[in-house]
Amino acid sequence: MRLLLRVNFARHPLMAVSSYSKCMIHPHTYIHPNARLATNVKVDPFTVIHQDVEIGEGTWIGSNVTIMEGARIGKNCRVFPGAVIAAIPQDMKFQGEYSNVFIGDNTTIREFVTVNRGTREKEKTVVGNNCLLMAYCHLAHDCFVGDNCIMSNNTQIAGHVTIGDWAIMGGMSAVHQFVTIGQHSMIGGGSLVSKDVPPYIKAGRNPLTYAGVNSIGLKRRGFTIEKINHILEIYRVIYGKGLNISQAVEYLEEEFAATDERDEIVQFIRNSQRGIIKRFSKTNGDEGFVD
Repeated sequence: MRLLLRVNFARHPLMAVSSYSKCMIHPHTYIHPNARLATNVKVDPFTVIHQDVEIGEGTWIGSNVTIMEGARIGKNCRVFPGAVIAAIPQDMKFQGEYSNVFIGDNTTIREFVTVNRGTREKEKTVVGNNCLLMAYCHLAHDCFVGDNCIMSNNTQIAGHVTIGDWAIMGGMSAVHQFVTIGQHSMIGGGSLVSKDVPPYIKAGRNPLTYAGVNSIGLKRRGFTIEKINHILEIYRVIYGKGLNISQAVEYLEEEFAATDERDEIVQFIRNSQRGIIKRFSKTNGDEGFVD
């Protein structure tokens, strides 16, 4: 899981706004003189870009977008109308400390998405490369989103959430603060995520429970059948062997050969602060799984 944005703005030629060609910046747009944009950034009308903003080459900013102080947007991004990037956190403890939002290269932010900047605790909110945040998503302060993630429409992410690479959030999902979602996981639409979601799995139902390994997603990303079956065997121990979580982790370390996947899953469980989601049982009050 990558928690540090890899965009290097030194690669992108940034210039003061007064240097831009008018064909790229609409005259009905306000850009603070201290904002720094690459020479081929395109900004549509009625957008406001505050000071202390950096935007990389090839990025398009649609109309009626607000980009506030502390935003760092990579190259070849698309920001659709109505989005608000780097507004101050919705956190009563925030005292005006300096913080940032980092958006990676090739990331798309659709209509009316809001991404808040960090607080004193982490000082930044990060979205990785090649991500898609669909319309009306909210990403709160101090969150870290890996590369190639998808947040479907109206996904709501509370503060201090960590989401691994290639994770997919179904529409209208809501994630509790301080939750961690593992890489290559897929969460069904309408889910309430209050526990950590381990890597490589599908999760759904209400309350949220394990729904199998994300085998289709893993195949699409080049995982071999042998690796997928290995991951499946690991989760059969965790969720199907009748062991508690501590016992399952000990069993995996004693009985399974060390692999990247085994070690990642074991380490994820050991590091979990909120505990991982449970296996499905009829006593969990299931109301139907949305895949």
